[in-house]
Amino acid sequence: MSILNVLISPDHLVVAVDTLAEDAVTGAHSAGAKLLLIPQHNLMLATRGSAQFFLRIYELALQASFRPDFTMEQLSAELGLVIDKLWPSYESAVAKAGLPIESNGTELVLGGWSPQNGRMMATAYAKTDSQHPAISQPISGQLASPGEPLREVAPSMAQADLMIAARLQASYLNEQMGRTVAGGNLLIGFSQKGQTVLKDLGAITVEGVN
Repeated sequence: MSILNVLISPDHLVVAVDTLAEDAVTGAHSAGAKLLLIPQHNLMLATRGSAQFFLRIYELALQASFRPDFTMEQLSAELGLVIDKLWPSYESAVAKAGLPIESNGTELVLGGWSPQNGRMMATAYAKTDSQHPAISQPISGQLASPGEPLREVAPSMAQADLMIAARLQASYLNEQMGRTVAGGNLLIGFSQKGQTVLKDLGAITVEGVN
């Protein structure tokens, strides 16, 4: 369980993730990289779910970014198919480790500046099992995951508001799970044409738990 929030306008893209990572076998906590860059194309790739699966997707996306004819539109179109292709192997590895596959779904977001369209664009992907293809959906305005605790909260790109939203989400997730599954620090990617800046906004403090 993690926090994955996206706010997008024609000129700006904000992606927010928490950094709390949990070892699926031991339960040990650490700081995880849930937001990574494809810098030469000013793109961000972020996740909510399995870190191992995310890193494999990032590796393949980064390799694709070296193609001379690379475009974010092409990568966006291919990514759902790549997720579907890799998923059976991921399920097999989870089963061998004795872990419940139903708790190992993934959500991914690819976003950044599109030279072809002259605006910011982002696509969300979700995958839970091998019986159904990955769901892909363009993001328009906002994506909040989990969305339930933010239903009454107005979307905002202001840093203070991003932290408030993350605290509400972390509190919600931790209460739902009965243990700390979201938290750590809040990592933010701010993107505009020609520039992406990563910021650590500090600890997501929830009822005395960071």
